[in-house]
Amino acid sequence: MLLTIEPDGPVPIYQQIRDRLVEAIADGEQTAGSALPSTRQLATDLGINFHTVNKSYDILRQEGLVRINRKSGAVVQRDAASGAPEPGYVDAWAARLRTLLAEAVAQGVGAEEIVAHCRSTVAAFAGAGESGAGESGVKESGPGKPGAEDGGHHS
Repeated sequence: MLLTIEPDGPVPIYQQIRDRLVEAIADGEQTAGSALPSTRQLATDLGINFHTVNKSYDILRQEGLVRINRKSGAVVQRDAASGAPEPGYVDAWAARLRTLLAEAVAQGVGAEEIVAHCRSTVAAFAGAGESGAGESGVKESGPGKPGAEDGGHHS
């Protein structure tokens, strides 16, 4: 798994790590049951403090995507094939989505362009095909896709 972060970017490093791991799960690169690097190993690979990685893993644990065990370390707990989300998840996600879409509208992005970006982004994820989204099968790369940023740290 290649993990790309921007140490000097506007998004906190722990959030970037969390986001890249969620994308890896959505892309099918990390499936339920697969082990993640130890916090110390990932921190060393990225040249950051291990507490930063620990914070990322803890957020993923709170979100139900990762299970953390003293003996086995961090393991992906669920992926797109794990079934329906926990009760209440969709409502909380929709509230976050509303804010993200509001940002685009406030910046003057048109509705058609917003929907087009949503369709192409969902289509790019490996587990998205089963819901009918992403019928084009187009895999896109660009900002927000792992490895798309130049000058970032890779692990």
